[in-house]
Amino acid sequence: LELTRRAHVLVVGAGALGNEVVKNLVLSGVGNITLVDMDRVVASNLNRCVFFTPEDAETSRPKVDAVAEGATRLDGSVQFHTENQRIEDLGEGIFTGKDVVVGCLDNLATRVHVNANAYWMRIPYVDGGTMGLMGKVHVVVPPETSCVECTLNSSHYRIIEQRYSCTGADTTFVEPKLASEVTTTAVVAAVESREVMKVVNGRRDLLMSNLFYYDGNRNVSDVLEVAINPECPNHTEEPAAVDEGAPEATGRGV
Repeated sequence: LELTRRAHVLVVGAGALGNEVVKNLVLSGVGNITLVDMDRVVASNLNRCVFFTPEDAETSRPKVDAVAEGATRLDGSVQFHTENQRIEDLGEGIFTGKDVVVGCLDNLATRVHVNANAYWMRIPYVDGGTMGLMGKVHVVVPPETSCVECTLNSSHYRIIEQRYSCTGADTTFVEPKLASEVTTTAVVAAVESREVMKVVNGRRDLLMSNLFYYDGNRNVSDVLEVAINPECPNHTEEPAAVDEGAPEATGRGV
């Protein structure tokens, strides 16, 4: 319990998945949480985000503040630090001193940014995502395991590049965006949270190896071991500068 209370977790994304992950971490005893999301609460968020209220939507409250206040009601001793902006604008300092990074994102470019920074700073990264009734969790332990970018192919990079063309402002998603489904979100958040608890308690030996898939249509799941891709830019011999001069990306939570 002492290790959990001292842990500092960076959660990127305060949407439906981020709400669930923060709730789980607080109830599990994590003592320090930094939460980053650029978005504000809107009415369409209310049916799938446990901490958001109608008043939050009416006032367009920053999602990070709404989550922090709601989570504090569960445990007032948790120390929250919130950033209502793009994580790309915060620099690598936002990762410093964190025991683990948790991704709750629906945006490919931001996911690549977070993955690269965590990998080069040797911080475990637990990346989650959902699409309707489908979900996945990728556990990245640098430098031993593959990372999120190891799973990408040329079509993914074309999607990112389109975002930065003069007409590609809304093309950063890998797949058509579907609304979060609450039961899938709960499953993915639970798996992410459990992997985080293994890291903060020094039990990396129990971590998944290393990609969890969930199919809510059939209520089945599987764990696959993803090999390191030798062509992945995060697996070169020497660390490169992360995202210097990189094009902008949004930082929304799923």
